[in-house]
Amino acid sequence: HEAPEDHQAHRPEGPRGPQEPPEGVEESGGPSVPAPPAYAPAVAPRPEPVDAVPWGVRVAAEAGWRLLVLAGTVYVLMQVISSIQLVVFSFTVALLITALLEPTVTRLRLRGVRRGLATTITFIGGFIIMGLVVWFVVWQVMENIDELSDKLQDGIDDLRRWLLHSPFHVTEKQINHIAKSLREAVGANTEEITSAGLEGVTVVVEVLTGILLTMFSTLFLLYDGPRIWRWTLGLVPAAARPGVAGAGPRAWATLTAYVRGTVIVALIDAIFIGVGLFFLDVPMAVPLAVFIFLFAFIPLVGAVVSGALAVMVALVTQGVFTAGMVLVVVLAVQQIEGHVLQPFILGRAVRVHPLAVVLSVAGGSLIGGIGGAVVAVPLVAVVNTAVGYLRAHSRESALRATSRPHGATIIATAPVRPPEPPGEGT
Repeated sequence: HEAPEDHQAHRPEGPRGPQEPPEGVEESGGPSVPAPPAYAPAVAPRPEPVDAVPWGVRVAAEAGWRLLVLAGTVYVLMQVISSIQLVVFSFTVALLITALLEPTVTRLRLRGVRRGLATTITFIGGFIIMGLVVWFVVWQVMENIDELSDKLQDGIDDLRRWLLHSPFHVTEKQINHIAKSLREAVGANTEEITSAGLEGVTVVVEVLTGILLTMFSTLFLLYDGPRIWRWTLGLVPAAARPGVAGAGPRAWATLTAYVRGTVIVALIDAIFIGVGLFFLDVPMAVPLAVFIFLFAFIPLVGAVVSGALAVMVALVTQGVFTAGMVLVVVLAVQQIEGHVLQPFILGRAVRVHPLAVVLSVAGGSLIGGIGGAVVAVPLVAVVNTAVGYLRAHSRESALRATSRPHGATIIATAPVRPPEPPGEGT
């Protein structure tokens, strides 16, 4: 066989071998693009725009737009809540009251009482007690308001005399000028005061509506709480339902422990400070003790406000010495509360950092006033418990989802049973 002819066989050979076609002319005779010279630098292709952005900027951008979406969602949610603020606040208070009364329903159920009767007894008894407390406070205030007004006027006269003889060199003319300015300010704002009175009627209607909503919500939560919870679980996606089903009871246990512990601590504070006010002969000792009990539900801020109110009443009515003694009593009780009562009663059921307490109370008061400050800390405690459980449940689910050895691998890793001695086999 003859070898195939090479395509370079017909090229004319020069003294140094086969000659290439002239520059600019292809082998077929047409023009061609000249090759770049050997000394020309290599031009790298331009990178993609995404690759040109630094990694840190890309991560910041990805996190930024997600944060913007979350912020927009929170803003829309807050607008919705503000538009139905009365309903949300009433239902939240109903949850707190239910967490306080639900253990009583459970005890009655364990004694053989039917759920409907146990719910009725607990509901009526609980709201009767709360109504009696409110009535007692109003009655005490109305009974002592005249005496407090007289002593308040005496305290203002004492303050005026002290200012006249104080080192601040305040003259009687200046004091009268300040009093005249206050009277003119009150007279100039008569219309605003009248409109505020008209708005007060609206506030009363809203308060009554909120009380009715709270009562109805509490009644149905006490009676149909488990059924409502099962219905709520039905709204959760199936993939997340096991985690939510486990987080719910733990969050409810945290809320129950917080409410019951706070009630016990507030009751102890009110009793001890009220006894101190009574023995120091401070007017309206019982209403002040009730105010201390109510303000104890606002962490940190409530104790300061109620203690300052008691000290101011003692200062105006009984003088500096009695006010100092009241301050000592308030500080002593609050120290016992912070270092003994709360760690012992609440324990580790409610794990919230003090910084989180301060920030949540401040944020709640800015959003919802006193009501927002009351519900801020239990909300943070419940969310903390639920998130912690969901995180642990997610880790456990990930571990269970890992592939186990199978096939030849499981044979290789399976424990080998040692051979039995002769004569001992079955």
